[in-house]
Amino acid sequence: MSDNTVDPGRRRFLTGTATVIGGIGASFAAVPFVASFQPSARAKAIGAPVEVDIGKLEPGQRIIQKWRGKPVWILRRTPEMIESLKSFDTGILRDPESDKSAQPKYAKNSWRSENPEYLVLVGVCTHLGCSPTFVPEPGAAGMGSPWNGGFFCPCHGSKFDLAGRVFAGVPAPANLEVPPYQFLTETRMKIGADKENAT
Repeated sequence: MSDNTVDPGRRRFLTGTATVIGGIGASFAAVPFVASFQPSARAKAIGAPVEVDIGKLEPGQRIIQKWRGKPVWILRRTPEMIESLKSFDTGILRDPESDKSAQPKYAKNSWRSENPEYLVLVGVCTHLGCSPTFVPEPGAAGMGSPWNGGFFCPCHGSKFDLAGRVFAGVPAPANLEVPPYQFLTETRMKIGADKENAT
């Protein structure tokens, strides 16, 4: 005759053991699933700040650095370019005080930069996303008057001054965007790292 009695202590032990092993298995199965929701290393790299060497940038020259899939221009303005901004007739600009445009607080000034010598802009027209050309020569042919140098979008004719401020009467609705940036040294800059939030 068989003994059908149940040992409650043994049953609790086996049930507890199975629950613990099942929980551990579910945790191991959940790790890759949860990890798949995290951005990939490639996605993180696209939005990550980038360091730029500006040590060899001569006055009047511009370099282009890619950040977040967009061109970022770094222009080292000449003393003449800076002076032309001081005397520029802001009445022909749509947003001369940059009230409706994107820039960090430290770039909301006539130069739209922390340091008047260096202009940092996202090189994408605020109209339809074309990339304007750099036309630094004052009085350049086809630019109209006054033209002290700046940026011209050949797609639909939008014009911007040497601070990236948009002229009135063109399709572009706002000034060129100034991305967050900070100077690390006199010869190095970091694009995408706002100096106001730097640690």
